[in-house]
Amino acid sequence: MIRRTARLAIVTSILGLCLAASAHADSVVLPRAGQVGISAQGGYGTLFESGVFGQDFGSGASFAVRLRYRMRYERAIGLSFESQNFDVRTPSNADTAFKTLSLTLSGFDFYQMFGTRTKTTRMLSVGAGLVQANSELNDGETFFFPGTDGLYVSLGGGLERFFYRSLAYDFSVRYYALFKDGEANHQVQAALGLIFYAGY
Repeated sequence: MIRRTARLAIVTSILGLCLAASAHADSVVLPRAGQVGISAQGGYGTLFESGVFGQDFGSGASFAVRLRYRMRYERAIGLSFESQNFDVRTPSNADTAFKTLSLTLSGFDFYQMFGTRTKTTRMLSVGAGLVQANSELNDGETFFFPGTDGLYVSLGGGLERFFYRSLAYDFSVRYYALFKDGEANHQVQAALGLIFYAGY
């Protein structure tokens, strides 16, 4: 409960900052090739009813930090670090029953961008990396799924909308395939936040 409240506070703060900055926007400085952006996003996702995770867990909130390095020819590469949480589909009162699922994703992304010389940059992305999973039980204990860490691949689309200097809204929708114990788990995730490109 505390973890969810903290994430809600972060998302609310980000949205509040967006609105406040929009009210005082006066100029935009578009990022150039060679600049690095750091993004913080709050999101919400849903697991499909398949695989080790999807059979027991449904939907929940997420938080992500992403680094994005702009390259030439409207391309970028980046790193993503995400924390995703999902509620159990069918709650049970048993002490040893699952309560929530927590996924930690760490991976590499490649972006193809469009309209990088405008205030609204659109992009397509592909990514891959590692996923670690654990579940909180009703009695407060943490259950670690057996076996090694899993792998994931992602496909997505999104946009950056610059509104003040090198600060932009960062919106994305991603599909994830999470591979664990030889099974594929599928999910979709929508996220909104801010990205800032450091000048040099």
